[in-house]
Amino acid sequence: MTRPASDSWSLPWMGLGLSSNLSASDVPHPYRLLDASPGLFDFVEYSAPIALEEARAQATLFPEMWRRRSEVPVLFHPVHLNLWGPELEPASALAELDAHARAVGSPWVGNDVGWWHAGGQPFPGYLYVTPPFNEAGVRDSAAHALHIQAGLSVPLVIENPAVLATRGGLHALDFMAKLHARTGLPLLLDLGHLFSHQLSAGLPLRAGLDGFPLEQVVELHIAGGVVTRRGGRSFYVDDHTQPVREELFELLAEVLPRCSRLRAVTFEGDGHPPEVALASLRRLRALVPKEPRPPMSLPVSREPVPALTGDSRPWALFDAGHGVTPATEDEDPEGTRADRDFRLAVVAEQLDKDWPLTRLLLAATPEGLESFTRSREYRGLFDGLGRSLSHAFASWARKRVMAAPSEGVAAALSLEMMLPHAFLQTPVAPAPGQVALAEDVRLGSFPADLTELVFAARALRRHLTGRAWACGALEVSGLEALAQVAARPGPGPWRFAIRRKGTGFEVLTLPPEVAAGLQGLADGPGPVEALPAWLVAEGQARGLLRRA
Repeated sequence: MTRPASDSWSLPWMGLGLSSNLSASDVPHPYRLLDASPGLFDFVEYSAPIALEEARAQATLFPEMWRRRSEVPVLFHPVHLNLWGPELEPASALAELDAHARAVGSPWVGNDVGWWHAGGQPFPGYLYVTPPFNEAGVRDSAAHALHIQAGLSVPLVIENPAVLATRGGLHALDFMAKLHARTGLPLLLDLGHLFSHQLSAGLPLRAGLDGFPLEQVVELHIAGGVVTRRGGRSFYVDDHTQPVREELFELLAEVLPRCSRLRAVTFEGDGHPPEVALASLRRLRALVPKEPRPPMSLPVSREPVPALTGDSRPWALFDAGHGVTPATEDEDPEGTRADRDFRLAVVAEQLDKDWPLTRLLLAATPEGLESFTRSREYRGLFDGLGRSLSHAFASWARKRVMAAPSEGVAAALSLEMMLPHAFLQTPVAPAPGQVALAEDVRLGSFPADLTELVFAARALRRHLTGRAWACGALEVSGLEALAQVAARPGPGPWRFAIRRKGTGFEVLTLPPEVAAGLQGLADGPGPVEALPAWLVAEGQARGLLRRA
């Protein structure tokens, strides 16, 4: 047990904060934004792995956060910390969580009440599974929350989860009120998540607020999202990269004065360009003025940790969300379909980083994607074996190719399996007077020419997406053209360029004379004069070359 010996915690006033994944490549960059506009916000709430050393290794902004944490306080909002699910977090994870929070000086740790990972493997896109809002869900969520709190020396603040399928009969706010009453833990009210429940349940935005213990709310979240409609239902998709909806700004202004013990308001502005984040933060700054407030005393929760019953059936809801069981068998079929659509979209987006050709050839349709998410390979991801989504898809795709041999699909799969190997060695930088391949570019060779397939995949994506905008539906029948092209690869050897693109790879087709001319740089830099001037100009224009 790491609970404090005293009967209360002292929570400081944090003010207005901006969330961050602590990646230097993400926008907005919190510290640049604050340096350009001093006083714009007061703290950074960051998401990172539970273990401090893992966060330090993975988060490129961690050194700046660490260096400036006395000037810009932080709140730790960990990723894949289960506050519901079939298994409790191991004691080792809780020890790492507590050490991390204490090291950075986070006065509390907040997290959504949901099932984030299984066997240490986070669900794709960190799309957690929301518990059912019933007594079984309250009991199992309380077991998780109190188990975590027992391993923490700072308060655990429990956040209402995002909702697409409404299950269990309780209102989201009643569920959270019962969970607070069962655990004694303070609350984090996410306004977008509340909006998601109200829309899915067909309720007014403010339904359930009267009678909800707003005096127990120590933090508020506001973020962007998208409202979509299916039949007669509306759903709010919690996509932080979207603009904040006007309804949420208005709700925040109304709720703020009613949260008498509030300590922080966090803008989750992931993906917002700095100029857009600036506008939102200025509007929020007017609602949360920069002024010091005294610390607040919060009673320490002494509730015993109950047993985890499993009566809330987490694996059954996992199966419903991934197409293993028919949506019609769920208590909210339409909400389950909406939830499944969102999960499949995230799976497709992640697979397209490594398998843009193979995914289109084998799993371009919802049925194809569900064939993967229903598979043993996908379910095996969550058995604690340490595999990745990409590896699971590769295994599934190989099995599909063996079951129904296709030369074109087999060639696409083989090509995409070899791409990561091109980046195993760090390239040598060019010396003065030399030219080399760009740092994120390599050259590749393949026994069959897939130039037309690479072109067809991009052209078809563009065409079908444009038509979907116009007619409101993706014409998946158009994928037949891609299958035709895959079945007619050209003779090899085929030479091409590979560019690292985020965490994935992109194949760049080249005119034969450019591919042949660049081949001399495959093993390292060479003299500029050894290449024709037109080739140097062409290579630089395409972003393939760099000079000292």
